[in-house]
Amino acid sequence: MMRLTASALAMCLNGSALAADLSPAYNDPPAFQWSGAYVGVHGGTAFTGMPNPFAGRNGLSGGVQAGYNQQVGPGAVGAEIEGSYLGGAEHDVEGGKIKEKWRGAAKARARVSFDQTLLFGTGGVAMTKFDKGDKVSSTDGWKLGYLLGAGIEQGLAGGLSAKVEYDYVRTPGVETTSAFGKSKATIGSHELKAGLNYRF
Repeated sequence: MMRLTASALAMCLNGSALAADLSPAYNDPPAFQWSGAYVGVHGGTAFTGMPNPFAGRNGLSGGVQAGYNQQVGPGAVGAEIEGSYLGGAEHDVEGGKIKEKWRGAAKARARVSFDQTLLFGTGGVAMTKFDKGDKVSSTDGWKLGYLLGAGIEQGLAGGLSAKVEYDYVRTPGVETTSAFGKSKATIGSHELKAGLNYRF
């Protein structure tokens, strides 16, 4: 009787060990990777000042961007170029108004990632195309300024990610001509935009 009991116990132990060997091993899912090149599109509003980015003097903006990220531990660094149509956002100058029409920017970016969520800050240079507006007979055209911004980006499936970004652009020495003669102004511009990127 004792031999039968011992044999049954051994068979049970062997069966449990075999079942454990056949159980699939659990592995943590790989961390989300931000490294690589990407291209994308964005749209939003270009505006003169706070608090209302959708006032009548502002313009609807849209454009494209391309860049590269390099994952470094829990963060990422990278660079981006973008081109935007600014929709004619108006700015007051001496004797009248001028309008923002186009902008090209080259930006460096530093980011902190929380798996698929990325917080980032950005800074660089921007070339803005100004056109004459109400009571202004001429303006400089393209002028160089600097850009500072921040945003959040969320990784999605299939290499896609969605972002929301705010940029402030300051352009000094914009020369205009009106009934008051020639004058120069420093133009502060804001842009709030949402975008979609594809990494490859």
